Amino acid sequence: MYECPNCGGNLKFDIASQQLKCDYCLTLKDPYEVTKDKDAEESSAFDVTVFTCPQCGGEILSTDTSAAEFCSFCGGSTILDSRISKEKRPAYIIPFKKTKDECKEIYISKMKRALFAPDELKDKKYIDGFRGIYIPYWAYTVSQKGPVHMKAQKSYSKGNYNYTDYYDISGEINACYNDLSYDASSSFSDAISEQIAPFDVKQTVQFSPSFLSGFYADTADVDSSIYKEDAIKVANDSSRNQIRNTPAFRDLSFSLPSSNSELNAMLRTRCSAPERTMYPVWFMSYRKGDRVAYATVNGQTGKVAADIPVDPKKYILGSLLLALPIFLLLNLFFTFKPTFTLGLSAILAVLTFIIHMAEVRKINVRDQRMDDRGYLSQQSKSTQSSKPESSAARGGFWGSVLAGIAAALIFIINPVADYWYYAGTIIAFIGVLFTIIAIIKKYNILATRKLPQFDRKGGDDRA
Repeated sequence: MYECPNCGGNLKFDIASQQLKCDYCLTLKDPYEVTKDKDAEESSAFDVTVFTCPQCGGEILSTDTSAAEFCSFCGGSTILDSRISKEKRPAYIIPFKKTKDECKEIYISKMKRALFAPDELKDKKYIDGFRGIYIPYWAYTVSQKGPVHMKAQKSYSKGNYNYTDYYDISGEINACYNDLSYDASSSFSDAISEQIAPFDVKQTVQFSPSFLSGFYADTADVDSSIYKEDAIKVANDSSRNQIRNTPAFRDLSFSLPSSNSELNAMLRTRCSAPERTMYPVWFMSYRKGDRVAYATVNGQTGKVAADIPVDPKKYILGSLLLALPIFLLLNLFFTFKPTFTLGLSAILAVLTFIIHMAEVRKINVRDQRMDDRGYLSQQSKSTQSSKPESSAARGGFWGSVLAGIAAALIFIINPVADYWYYAGTIIAFIGVLFTIIAIIKKYNILATRKLPQFDRKGGDDRA
């Protein structure tokens, strides 16, 4: 907590003025002027209050000591345990640029287009739950400087002959890629991080703990080596494309090494030690049963990413309202043979079966967080074993299977009476509808996440 020098009130970072502002006398102070003795610039660490959720083990940091009453990660409404700790000081920070009111307006604008979203996601009380959290990032700097030698060739035809010219290309490269950023928190999904990216790193400023006043910060627990090769690949790909798109070289085919180490040597690629940074994110969780959905807004640019489940009742009602005029129009202008309608129902059965199985695979990837390298790196260090796929992700495809079998049997038997085809079509569509409902349920599982369980050791283990 930072005290106002005029009245002793609590100074919090004010987004509009980009200054610290007193809650009572409205005094404004420069964030770099209001420091504590323990926050001296030469120190490599700063004091924070670590709030730990007793339900999932998720941790958030704050420079304030006031109690936190709900967990951002699992959505649990509980008083979080707290302790004083020391955290490593980041080098830079991007202060919040979007206010909470602006964040809410951006989210509401997105939800207006989500016609089938549950009403709870549009409730004002729920939307007011956005919390400003600084997410830790690793910022890599990749440089490429020195002589470069490449081989290229150009093939062409003249008359009845094919020719190939070979080139040895030499030159100097002088490129630098600054602040290639990757999130350093295992609790913040890589998928969410990518969806709200990029941040404008030109607006980074030197870090001061006073910027955190009135906000929270996530813990940095992902090793900097995890994303080093990713940053190097981004730099190599960018330089390689730049060389290929040089007007004098556009007709040439370059012979580039396949291994990363050889490509690094060719382009003189060097990656310096990454800097710790913090980027602003407005974060909100929506918990229902044993699942949780997240809504995030980039606190600098306003880019939004949200997990939006579907209300089955709204979806079915909307589909019926849309299907009715389509049916009337088709009935006025087209006549379908019984065999065609049965064949169409069989095709729908196959499509819904494929979609259902694809959703099951996506659920498994999401629940096991197979696309989150930061999380997987932390799991590999712990003794926790991965949990098996949820039983809720299995089954539900039998409607499509039975629909396909019914259609196939009727086509094989090939009865003379049309009512067999109509009966088979009705049975097939009922089976397809059953699978569609199952797909909606699977989508809702996919649009939410398992309640997190973090492997926290507790105590001042980062001091």
